[in-house]
Amino acid sequence: MTLSNRATDHGGSSGIPGERTNGYHDLPPVALHPTAIAQLDSSTVRRRVPRWSEFAPLLKPRPVLLDGRRRRAAAAASVEDLRRTARRRTPRAVFDYVDGGAEREVSLRRSREAFDTVEFRPSVLRDVSAIDTSATVLGASTSAPLVLGPTGFTRMLHHEGEIAVGRAARRARLPYALSTMGTTSPEDLAAAAPGADHWFQLYLWRDRDRTHELISRARAAGLGTLVLTVDTPVPGARLRDVRNGMTIPPTLTLRTFLDGAVRPWWWFNMLTTPPLEFAALSSFAGTVAELGSLMFDPSATVRDVHWLREIWPGKLVVKGLARVEDALSVVDAGVDAVVLSNHGGRQLDRAPTPLEQLPAVVKALDGRAEVYVDGGVMSGADIVAAVCLGATAVLIGRAYLYGLMAAGERGVDRVLEILRSDVRRTMQLLGATTVDELTADRVRFR
Repeated sequence: MTLSNRATDHGGSSGIPGERTNGYHDLPPVALHPTAIAQLDSSTVRRRVPRWSEFAPLLKPRPVLLDGRRRRAAAAASVEDLRRTARRRTPRAVFDYVDGGAEREVSLRRSREAFDTVEFRPSVLRDVSAIDTSATVLGASTSAPLVLGPTGFTRMLHHEGEIAVGRAARRARLPYALSTMGTTSPEDLAAAAPGADHWFQLYLWRDRDRTHELISRARAAGLGTLVLTVDTPVPGARLRDVRNGMTIPPTLTLRTFLDGAVRPWWWFNMLTTPPLEFAALSSFAGTVAELGSLMFDPSATVRDVHWLREIWPGKLVVKGLARVEDALSVVDAGVDAVVLSNHGGRQLDRAPTPLEQLPAVVKALDGRAEVYVDGGVMSGADIVAAVCLGATAVLIGRAYLYGLMAAGERGVDRVLEILRSDVRRTMQLLGATTVDELTADRVRFR
């Protein structure tokens, strides 16, 4: 009797009221003896001992890298991997200085969450065999819509410091902004990475003559773009630094000594390389907040932007904006670009999230100035999302610092390699072949 006949004979029912079957449920269970299973297995699969010539090609161990920096960089598949390595290798106070934010770190979390809410809308059946990730930033060609933003005290994080970052940026054909609170002078950076597109980030000092002197040095060293940071009238309340007793340079307390005992390489590198010096002042000893209070001017207004425009002949960027009206006012003062930023969540907690403000600011400026965004960027997909929402480019800070802390210059190289590879792959999956094709119709906020 066939299966279909059997089902027909039983009326196609399992016997449960209201339930119908396809006939299989009516067949009795079949139990195979273990001997029968073994015979079935031996009759269908022939086993043999593999030859070495067949087995050897499968053995592909990873090359042994004796250089720890190369090994740590090569092992990272994402920026988050490098963050975890940086946390293991860096004293807690130093790592928290990079990783933390202000007060309850609400702004810090929201910046990251904003990127997570972006949904891509890909186009399929497009020829994406050839991808061009290059962009134009302030008239210069870059390999991606990406800028390495300014970060302070960089040699404190790793002894190679800003020079390592500048060299990596030059190899990647990306701009890099040296901070006023950088631990390498404009002259030394220019000498270490000649021909690179270096910018200089400025905090307005209370002493305007000192400010003028500083930007004149930057200009003479060949740093052709000035970035004015305006969201720091006073230092933010970075509670991790307060609790860790963070000072510049780090001081040896019982707590830092015990923490450093399991990270002796960091202390060795810091103590056997030149003392920390700042681009803006020759020496300082105190907390981060104390240094900020010394350098920041709470009386600065848009008049100072007009003043900088008059004395600075190069490109001028204003960083730290969150409102449309503020963006319009500085563009009216003659700036070439604005950066929507909450200072990485390190100044005003619960400040507007930069990515969410991006479409409105881009629309209001209507092409009068380039618009950049920072905060929470940890992947190339984040960069693509920001460009789709209207950004000319994206600034990163923590991302490359994690690489620096994890593996020095090679770690920065690895971060930039990961991000550019992410950008390329995301563009292919979106169906876009150039940065110009990254338009608003390709994304939406969930």
